[in-house]
Amino acid sequence: MIQYILRRAVQSLIVLLGALLISFVILRVVPGDPALMMLSDLATPEDIERMRAALGVDQSVWLQLGIFLKQVATGDFGMSYRNQVPALDLVLSYLPATFELAVAALGLTIVVSVPLGAYAAVRKGSWVDNMLSGFALIGQSVPVFWLGIMLILVVSVQFRLLPTSGRGGLSHLILPAVTLAAAQVALVSRIMRSSMLEVMRQDYIRTARAKGISEWAVILRHALRNAFAPVVTVLGLQVGTLLGGAIITETVFAWPGAGNLLVNSIGARDYPVVQAMVVISALVFVITNLIVDIIYVLLDPRVTYS
Repeated sequence: MIQYILRRAVQSLIVLLGALLISFVILRVVPGDPALMMLSDLATPEDIERMRAALGVDQSVWLQLGIFLKQVATGDFGMSYRNQVPALDLVLSYLPATFELAVAALGLTIVVSVPLGAYAAVRKGSWVDNMLSGFALIGQSVPVFWLGIMLILVVSVQFRLLPTSGRGGLSHLILPAVTLAAAQVALVSRIMRSSMLEVMRQDYIRTARAKGISEWAVILRHALRNAFAPVVTVLGLQVGTLLGGAIITETVFAWPGAGNLLVNSIGARDYPVVQAMVVISALVFVITNLIVDIIYVLLDPRVTYS
């Protein structure tokens, strides 16, 4: 296991380097000059050139890349062009709100989808199973932004039950978390159902039943743990989806998280902030998948990494 973790650490560094290079290239290819966006329409060509020199974007692309990689190696992503504060500090100040939303959505996904999928598998062909199939189809088809807007119109505007936007207490978190979790619940519940159906056909389940163990004891003690292992893998992959989906959800609900910061920074061509966000997102994704691999071994000792 130690050798596996060390190998994954090396692979993670390669992934992070690739994310850095891709974000660097894409930002430079997209039309737009950060100097022009920071100056008024009355700026002279001399003002623009001085601003470009101050931002360092007047250098060649290769020199900019070298300076950028050197800064990242020392943990310094540079100064935000728009806010004039360290880019990493700015991103870290916005991340708690995004993580709060993502963790709430992930928790809601687990609490709802795992029992629902397991029960639908146990009651295969019942109205619960049919309802789950319909919900999964709708949940994965509805766009996140449309669902968020509909929840605001119905729950907040029509019935005035919850706030329409902003970040505050639990009441502000409910609608964004439900919006972000809806598609994940639909996906994970279907996978949980399929995994449970597969496990319920295994020989050790028939053996447990033959010993006279009650049906619910068989499900809870033998089937559920083994069926949950593939779901853990999917949940790990969905962390990246939750972070990506949070950008849209944060925009709809005016949630003050890193998603809003990223959208505004891309529009302003604030290269340091965008690149810091890309690296942090890649780092979270890599660490999450490593944790998932370790949990998978704990759930199923037959799995080994060499």
